[in-house]
Amino acid sequence: MQIYKVGGAVRDHLLGRDVTDIDYVVVGASAEQMLGLGYRPVGADFPVFLHPETGEEYALARTERKSGQGYGGFTFYANPDVTLEQDLIRRDLTINAMAEDDHGQLTDPYGGQADLEHRILRHVSPAFAEDPLRVLRVARFAARYASLGFRVADETLALMRQLSDSGELAALTPERSWKEISRALMEDQPQVFIEVLRDCGALERLLPEVDALFSGPQALHAGHTLEVLQHAARRHQPLTVRWACLLQYLAVKQIKAVSERFKVPRDCLELAVLVGQYRGQGHEALEIEPATLLELLQRFDVYRRPQRFEEFLEVCELDARACALANYPQAGYLRGAAEAARSVAVQPLVAQGYNGQALGEAIKRERLRALTDYQTANGSSL
Repeated sequence: MQIYKVGGAVRDHLLGRDVTDIDYVVVGASAEQMLGLGYRPVGADFPVFLHPETGEEYALARTERKSGQGYGGFTFYANPDVTLEQDLIRRDLTINAMAEDDHGQLTDPYGGQADLEHRILRHVSPAFAEDPLRVLRVARFAARYASLGFRVADETLALMRQLSDSGELAALTPERSWKEISRALMEDQPQVFIEVLRDCGALERLLPEVDALFSGPQALHAGHTLEVLQHAARRHQPLTVRWACLLQYLAVKQIKAVSERFKVPRDCLELAVLVGQYRGQGHEALEIEPATLLELLQRFDVYRRPQRFEEFLEVCELDARACALANYPQAGYLRGAAEAARSVAVQPLVAQGYNGQALGEAIKRERLRALTDYQTANGSSL
């Protein structure tokens, strides 16, 4: 039995990047042997085991054969006679198809190290085209390593187009697609993910609403959206903000449809919809009336969910700064307005005898007065 580090741990070590997760492949062993050594199986039908002490994953060397549609449409063969080279050839990219033993000896049968040096994302074998998830994975790696000068090999992009045209992308589950999309949006260059998907025709299949921004009178919005995404990454914004940035120029109905299609987390859906509805008011904050301003703050529930309003302001500011604006006073003004509304104390109104609907109306009236005073004091100075 021989154990090797494989995949991302080897790749990132050679690139001089921090290694966070380590995957191991075991050659020359059976499932029975692994169980006998105390390893715990991850699943009944998948040859992956957890180390009895560290909990790290150890997978038996395996081959795979296409048996159906989609990411899960494969059957596996994981016996002791499977070689390391046979296991590595089933992987997606050459830079992920390298292994290292306990002595640091590198096994690189498919030219991964050379592709690292030449900054190429290249598929290992024609079997790449059997797994539609690899379209998203390659686009995600392109986003991760764009700052290092990596690009997708022409022949790999051609296979990605083939997969996009085949209809196989439709077989991906919403959960698997969202996992790759969300991880890609959190990379250093998330706009590259969108660009690569568009280059291979996958954007039209997965995110047709976003793809439509690249044609006709909306084309300016597409380029701007990619720039906003890049700014969001530079400012280390969370996924909620980046998802809202990507969808901000879509109609609210489309934002809901896209988010529901991929079963995105509720906080991502809510912020994206609110941005679609109120981004214009955010940009016009210095001109809107106190009553409209109060309605905006109420809609975001700035009293109980201040962070969501802060993320909305981040999207608005990123949108403005992508237009090369030197500053964005609206953000500071709206933060001050939220503080003014939050400063209204409820207890004195209760002490005055207000309750129920009357209390709600009294609170609203006092908040409106506070915002009017705030606007009088601050509006003319901005």
